[in-house]
Amino acid sequence: MTGSKRLMKPSEIPAFVDQVIEVGCDICAIGHKGYVLGDLEEMVATAEDLQRICEKFGDRDFLRPEIVAYLRSIGRYLDPGSPAKNWSENQKTQ
Repeated sequence: MTGSKRLMKPSEIPAFVDQVIEVGCDICAIGHKGYVLGDLEEMVATAEDLQRICEKFGDRDFLRPEIVAYLRSIGRYLDPGSPAKNWSENQKTQ
């Protein structure tokens, strides 16, 4: 069956991020170009929940810059070369 996959809407980014956090993944932006849903252990432990979330929101690849910008706006980011080991340390170093 060939059908068009649902595309995430920019307005859904906060809800997507909230749901990823709620299932136990520590989503954060890496620099200004990418993001991770969490570390490997978190993603393995929540694989079914993440699959459900991804199906619900649809394709989001084209929204990567907007997702990164949102994550940075809420303080969930790590910059390459930063001494911080976790995004939560950003406020401690500012």
